[in-house]
Amino acid sequence: MSAEMSSHFRSILEKWRTQLKEEVDRTVHHMQDEAANFPDPNDRATQEEEFTLELRTRDRERKLIKKIEESLIDLDKGDYGFCESCGTEIGIRRLEARPTATLCIDCKTLDEIREKNRV
Repeated sequence: MSAEMSSHFRSILEKWRTQLKEEVDRTVHHMQDEAANFPDPNDRATQEEEFTLELRTRDRERKLIKKIEESLIDLDKGDYGFCESCGTEIGIRRLEARPTATLCIDCKTLDEIREKNRV
């Protein structure tokens, strides 16, 4: 991968990570500001359900931030853009669509077929 492409993907990954971290901060402030002890059990249950959904979303984003950071480490090592399974280059279009991709499309397809057959 050329230095220009590495720089391009580094920029994408860093912006994405920043956006996700800002969302986490907004969630913390929102939950602190909105936390109230409603006398009505239905209102309390609604608020708790909203907080649960928001926390579940943030947990998925936390895992995504970890993948982004792993991709940035791979960029630093020069391993970014290569399939972890077969070692071939992951296509640029795939990386544009999923910058944290670690498998080429062929290996990912095989992985999904294996996963489907396990269930």
